[in-house]
Amino acid sequence: MRMLLSAVLVLIALFVFLWVVQRRLMYFPMGDVLEPADAGAMRVERITFPTSDGLTLHGWFFPATPSPLRFTIVVFNGNAGNRSYRAPLAAALQARGHAVLLFDYRGYGGNPGTPTESGLKEDARGVRMYVMGRPDVDRERVAYFGESLGTGVAVTLAAEHAPAALVLRSPFMSMVDVGRMHYPILPVRWLLRDRYASGERIARIRSPLLVIAGDRDEVIPLEQSQRLYDAASAASPKELLIVPGADHNDAAFLDGDEMIAAVDAFFQRVLHAQPAQRRSAPLD
Repeated sequence: MRMLLSAVLVLIALFVFLWVVQRRLMYFPMGDVLEPADAGAMRVERITFPTSDGLTLHGWFFPATPSPLRFTIVVFNGNAGNRSYRAPLAAALQARGHAVLLFDYRGYGGNPGTPTESGLKEDARGVRMYVMGRPDVDRERVAYFGESLGTGVAVTLAAEHAPAALVLRSPFMSMVDVGRMHYPILPVRWLLRDRYASGERIARIRSPLLVIAGDRDEVIPLEQSQRLYDAASAASPKELLIVPGADHNDAAFLDGDEMIAAVDAFFQRVLHAQPAQRRSAPLD
């Protein structure tokens, strides 16, 4: 009985420990943001915007070149680094004629606050309000680009405020599914606080969708991305790009020629499918 009691106490202590520290295992913010030029950003505007809970977050806006403006793409980062790590992605899309906004969530890139699912949801709402308020942004040509954990943020926002197009790189059904894969002996469903349940939301989104995945991804396996793609609504256009040989953090998923060309071609198809006469979208 003593051994059994000791084992139970050890398990309880382990579960309490995991409950307390789990966000440190999910979010890996970095505060030291490079100067734009050092990160490879030649034409960039430093921006700030508020959140509804009183924070001020920082970002970089890459204006479109050359004109005319194609899309304004809001990038929702993965769980590590900061905006300077995504500068090559933004520069590559900018070179294709799109405007791009990189920003850091709370707790990242020197921003105040601590990252949580509910907090990142507020950050996403705040950056959308900022983008929609810019006079140089066409409200009907705002797209979301989510990567890894950021796909959960982008899907949550898209379920509330549909973008003109949605790109999800290495998406997953939910963090519960990802956690079960990486920690199979733990009761992840009971323990996990931040779930990012994209699989429950994706069917409600009617925006044109591009899912990008690598067949060698060891963090978010291809099967997870394929399942999310399959769960997406068939009522709107959806496309799946599988990058052969690509693992989760490979350069192919940053500014690789194949991915950038595919993203740009997807946006061009969406653009050409838009009606010739468009009315301004409401700022809701």
